[in-house]
Amino acid sequence: MKFGTVLPGGSARFASEAAALAESAGWDGFFVWEPVWGVDAWVSLTAAAMVTQRIRLGTMVSPLSRMRPWKVASETATLDQLSNGRVILSVGLGALDTGFDAFGEVTDRKTRAELLDESLDILTGLWKGQPFSYKGKHYHIQPTEFIPPPQPVQTPRIPIWVVGLWPNSKSMDRVLKYDGILPAKRNQRREFVDMTPEDVQEIRQFVNEQTSRSDTFDIVVEGQTPGNDPAAETDRVRNFAAAGATWWIEANWELSEKMHQAAAMDAVLGRIRLGPPQL
Repeated sequence: MKFGTVLPGGSARFASEAAALAESAGWDGFFVWEPVWGVDAWVSLTAAAMVTQRIRLGTMVSPLSRMRPWKVASETATLDQLSNGRVILSVGLGALDTGFDAFGEVTDRKTRAELLDESLDILTGLWKGQPFSYKGKHYHIQPTEFIPPPQPVQTPRIPIWVVGLWPNSKSMDRVLKYDGILPAKRNQRREFVDMTPEDVQEIRQFVNEQTSRSDTFDIVVEGQTPGNDPAAETDRVRNFAAAGATWWIEANWELSEKMHQAAAMDAVLGRIRLGPPQL
């Protein structure tokens, strides 16, 4: 299992400080959230790339339905070149309460799903280079003679993790086309609930049965560990690892609205400094 930490907010300069600390503390991945309006995720990750050498860099998550896919393709390919192949792109429909309606973004779930699927087609197509054309319901692209950016360093592509609603068949069909799942689950009242190791085990079995790439397919679990109780956090994380999870992402989203405060920034850096759970 690999271990990542996600920055719940803060400036690009703070992101560079946190990423450098995360790398020195032994974390495998450093992630930032991508707001509708706020500190730009790709600028923050660029700042992080400039002060690190090893740690993977990515978003958590990029809601592609409100983005121009060719712009995201440019950003990811450029950062993959800059970081020497360390980018991970996490995508999903996005949380509507983060400003979709306020800025006039598409809120209809079906339309957002269509835009997500077409955007992923375009991203992966553009990463392969020109000539590339596309004709979908929402996007139409003709090959361009204008000089494209260099292709990503990573082959066959930058890894793509997709938010997947388990066990929704349409959602899982999308997930299996790519390189990993950020699993989500709802109860009978359609409320999101925490994933369990048993859920992860079911997902791993499903992936093993449905794809020949199961040995390289990531199952990514988010959670919180205190960092100061090795025995307790080891038991919890070990159960997810045994069930088939390949990444643990340390995430404290409760601090998102407080990241302009020194106490919240200190809390984030303090947890990063303690390092990932030890299995």
